[in-house]
Amino acid sequence: MGWLTDPLALELFQRALIEAMLMGATCGAIGAYVVLRRLAFIGDALSHAVFPGVVLAYVTGFPIFAGAMIAGAITSVAIAVVSRGQRIREDTAIGIFFAGAFALGIVLISTQSGYQRDLSAFLVGDLLGVSWGQIAASAIAGAIVIGLLVALRKELLLTSFDPVYAEALGYPVFALELLLLLLLTATIVVSLSAVGIILVLAMLVTPAATARLLVDRFTPMMILGAALGALYGIVGWYVSYHLGWSPGGSIVLVATLAFLLAFVLSPSHGVLAHRLRRHPQHAAQRAAVDPPAGHLHGEGEGPVVASLERRHPPGR
Repeated sequence: MGWLTDPLALELFQRALIEAMLMGATCGAIGAYVVLRRLAFIGDALSHAVFPGVVLAYVTGFPIFAGAMIAGAITSVAIAVVSRGQRIREDTAIGIFFAGAFALGIVLISTQSGYQRDLSAFLVGDLLGVSWGQIAASAIAGAIVIGLLVALRKELLLTSFDPVYAEALGYPVFALELLLLLLLTATIVVSLSAVGIILVLAMLVTPAATARLLVDRFTPMMILGAALGALYGIVGWYVSYHLGWSPGGSIVLVATLAFLLAFVLSPSHGVLAHRLRRHPQHAAQRAAVDPPAGHLHGEGEGPVVASLERRHPPGR
């Protein structure tokens, strides 16, 4: 058992393990919305959009977490406002502000020649450098993100699959969509110290995608995604410690390997399961979501949400 307990003898390794767990759980929970609404592109954009905030905060001595959050929030609001019109689509707005924000970060860092090495930690993560203060901030942000996702689950699902119907019912669709972007931004900021700007997208997508292969409803998918994210953080950190690999890279590699195993071996959605089925009618599976409020018809709820998803594909 020495391989399991020896790394915990030093406090910096304990801090790294806790941070990896917090990052994985938060990313896995909100990743359910990222996967179902096909927000991977905007997740990648926001992860790069926080870069100028990181640089400015580092140079001026402002808290890194606050600087990154402000930059990401400004970008989220800009994307939501511009894409709300009819002439500019959401993916276009994302591309514009994603490139512009990251370019600003590059310009800022180019003017501070003495900071390149220190700031590189935010690109690939630096688990061993986290402090208890950063862990506390990650825990608070993670609790807020997961708490709001749970409290507003029905509203967020309804606006995800049928925003027109949600608006007709009186739901603040724009505010809910903006809130989801801000929660995604907070999750990305929490993950900077663990996996960095470059690899954070993998943790937003992979645990939730793996969970979707294993369960058929949204709430279990979100719970399992959070659990898998935390597990990947733990296993990846141990792999990094014993093999001398990069912590962030190790965590993402563990997550990717687990996804590939689920993709092949999942009892209901895996490649082998599809090949072993004898009757083609079993190929049709229910969508992995719970029905939003107001969409229950008798006892059958799965087909209603599946119908919503067909009529209003995720991505907006």
